[in-house]
Amino acid sequence: MAKQKGTKRTSAKRKPLSAMLAGGDRRSLGRANSVAELVLDNPKSFAELLACLWNDDSLIRMRAADAVEKISRDKPELLHPHKAEILGLADETQQIEVQWHLAQMLPRLKSNAAERRRTVARLTDYLQSRSSIVKTHALQALYELAREHEELQPEVTELLEEAIRRGTAAMKARARNLLHDDIAVARSRH
Repeated sequence: MAKQKGTKRTSAKRKPLSAMLAGGDRRSLGRANSVAELVLDNPKSFAELLACLWNDDSLIRMRAADAVEKISRDKPELLHPHKAEILGLADETQQIEVQWHLAQMLPRLKSNAAERRRTVARLTDYLQSRSSIVKTHALQALYELAREHEELQPEVTELLEEAIRRGTAAMKARARNLLHDDIAVARSRH
């Protein structure tokens, strides 16, 4: 049967997402953007993509993390049924590219107080990474959590101030911007 113009291919006719994410080298995202679009069009395939975060191939893990993060910007609700797995991966992964995407995703999870403490602890650990990108995304994530959960604000403000004093250039710039945004918001309320 010929495919009709304008119809989407069914998941039975496409390659596995892991195969779509394979190949090339670390300097390329490969087909991660196409995979993200495919999953946004067919959210039932999100679990298949998420499983790629544990693939044996580090390139597939990296590209899957990029695609999952992009999807979660538009549809954070897709993360929620997989919250335990995502928190577990954040605790265990040593792959820098996966960590920086997880740092971006973690604030998008709806979490209870215990899960938030676990998330804050993990993101605080990420501030010790050898990667400036991981550190900077962790700072941003902590800030986003503190904006949603007032009880975190003193601790996160202290971390931002510490980043200004001792962080990488990227961390210093991000922390300054975040603290400046907070001051501007506070002034607008008065």
